[in-house]
Parts: sequence; C-alpha cells; structure tokens
Amino acid sequence: MKKCIWQSSEYPNFTYNKDIIMPLLSSVRLKQGMLLGKMQSIGFENSQKAKLNVLTEDVIKSSEIEGLKLNIEQVRSSIAKRLGLDAGGDIYVERDVQGIVDMMLDATIHYDKPIDEDRLFGWQSAMFPSGRSGLYKIKVGAYRDDANGKMQVVSGALGHEKVHYEAPSADIVPQEMNKLIDYINNETETDLVIKAGIVHLWFVIIHPFEDGNGRIARALTDMLLARSENTSDRFYSMSSQIKKVRKSYYEILQITQKDSVDITLWLKWFLENLIIAIDNSEELLNDVLKRAEFWKRNKSQVFNERQIKILSKLLDNFEGNLTTKKWAKICNCSHDTANRDIADLINKNILVKQGEARATHFILN
Repeated sequence: MKKCIWQSSEYPNFTYNKDIIMPLLSSVRLKQGMLLGKMQSIGFENSQKAKLNVLTEDVIKSSEIEGLKLNIEQVRSSIAKRLGLDAGGDIYVERDVQGIVDMMLDATIHYDKPIDEDRLFGWQSAMFPSGRSGLYKIKVGAYRDDANGKMQVVSGALGHEKVHYEAPSADIVPQEMNKLIDYINNETETDLVIKAGIVHLWFVIIHPFEDGNGRIARALTDMLLARSENTSDRFYSMSSQIKKVRKSYYEILQITQKDSVDITLWLKWFLENLIIAIDNSEELLNDVLKRAEFWKRNKSQVFNERQIKILSKLLDNFEGNLTTKKWAKICNCSHDTANRDIADLINKNILVKQGEARATHFILN
C-alpha cells in the first residue's frame, strides 16, 4: 500500500493552488449571499418551513450516503418540534433517529459554539444509543481503540482484500484530533468555506471513531458553512448533493488521502459540488417558494378564514382532488357555504373547475 497523507512529514500543513480555488470560492460566496437575500424576502414563517425542508433532506441524505434509510416522517417531526413548528401530528421518533437529528441541529443551530472532545463524543453517542451499529457492538462516546485491528478502507473478496487507505493508529488519534479541534476553533486567515472543506477531509483522514465518521464529518461541514454565513438558517444541503455523486465523493477522498498534502483536487471537487448544492436549493425549496409567491401575487385579494385554510392546504401538496364535499368537511361548514367560497375563488381566478358531474373538482389556477 502507498504511503498515506498523514504519514507525510508536511502533514497537516495542507496546500492548494489558489489560482484554481479562488474563482470557485468567489462563485460560492456570491451564490450564498444571493440565496440568503432571496430567503429573507419571503418572511419568517416561510423561511422556517424552508429550513425544515432543507434540514430534513440533509439528515436523510447524510445517512443514505452511509447506506442507512431513515423514516422521513420521523426525521421531519423531530426537527419540527426542535424548531417549534407544527409537524402535522404527534409521531413516534426512534432513539437513533432522534440522535442523528440532535447532532445535526446542534451543529447548525449552535454553529458558533467551540468544538471539543466532549461535544464530538456526544454526537457519536447520540447516533448509536444502543452501543451497536446494526448487529455489532461498537465503542461509543470515545475515540476508537483498534482492538479489532487497524482502521482500514478495504475492498475485494475475503482473502483477496485490497487496502485502499489506512487511518492513523488509535494511540495517536487523541493528539491528531487536538490539532484538528484547535484548527476549527481558532481564527485563521483561511476563508470559512475553504475551512469547511479542509475540516471535512481532515476528519475523514483521522477517522477517529469506530463508526459514524462520515456523518460527523458532514455535520462539521454544515457547522462551518453556517459560520461562513453567520446564520443557523440552512437553505441548501451539501449532503443531498454528495448523495447524488456518492461514487465520485469516495473516489476523490481516496485520491486525496495519498501521500501528498496538496489538496487542490479535493477542494475543487468540494467547491464545485457546493455550487451545485446551492443552485439546486430551489428544487428543495420549491413548495415554500411557490407558497410565498402565491400570497405575494394575491396580497390585494380578500379571503375568508375557510378560503385561507383550503388555499394553504393546496399549496402544501393537498392529497387527492379538492371537491365541494371535502371543502365542507375540512372547514366544518355546509355544502352551500362551500359552494359560495369556491365560486368566489373561481371569480377571482384563484381556482379552476375540472371535470363534470361526480368527477367535478377544483385546482389552483
């Protein structure tokens, strides 16, 4: 196996080509500012719902990168409760799901708090409340001890394994983590977006825990990106983008973990995909933006409480077709009242009639 990056005499003094990285960083910074400005214009309620959508996506996709499928309703409910939002019902949330949510929210809501061993140990413990990863008992709330052998990235059939990467031995992990923690907490001339990329890679290089390293690396990335914007409001998901390009993510990490401390290729990959993540935020926030645009466009219209209630449901992806019968049931009113409400919205060009006779229903114009 080739020499690993942490075995270099220059490690961890990472270097990169500024001529390649700085134009990408400028693009990231511009897009961050434009997105934050856009989200500030849609109002507090809508921005909170947007934040809920993005955080839910972030937690789900960060776990999926590791091959773990979480229940989306549990994740959404857990985040909504922490943000003080209506989650649409009281949903039971499993301990491991709650733990992952707690970690991600601690990283983003308390982005300006220092990182220390205890905080990292808490994050890792929260993800594995039973002390097990699947069927296997693992060490939680502490750095790995390599009792079961060296921490290696291996592929191939049993007896024909190929070692792609070997992490630092457990006995030097504490001192390596102290260097990383100091770098995270101390102010440097390095831009915080660049710092987010460096910390992500550096944490993966050390691989300090027996399990959960990838998700913690991405939580640290989100924390530093929040610091770079000086806000806990998250309106794009880097984990969602990484999930889409999962193969190239692992490939670039493998390439960068070789003996050279030049991490230009990694930072280029990181920034290019961060740009895509920000550009794709509109896809994640589409429902919220659609809702905000609707009310802005119709701010001069007068609606009664029943109409506002139904329109809000239609903007929140109403299930099935809206009929007079459903309107009356949801609003607890008579069919005559429902018909008057609907006719008024048709006259205002808000609703459009579809179908005939029993198939009659109404959609947003």
